[in-house]
Amino acid sequence: MANKIERPLDLLNNSKGKEVIVSLKGGKQLVGTLLAFDIHINLVLDNAKELENGENKRNLGIVFLRGDTIIFISPAA
Repeated sequence: MANKIERPLDLLNNSKGKEVIVSLKGGKQLVGTLLAFDIHINLVLDNAKELENGENKRNLGIVFLRGDTIIFISPAA
């Protein structure tokens, strides 16, 4: 990765304005553009879509995700 990652939140900072995949407790997966986050890893995604088996299940638009519901966040490929 071209950007230097020294702390976990550096990855989120580098991902602002870019597409990320978020896996939630309960098995749901969302993909969207990361607009904002805080120290609790609460996220705001724009153009969010719920995925099912890697396919778009439904469009959600702008969403707020509570950090305690998130299992992982990954930059989209």
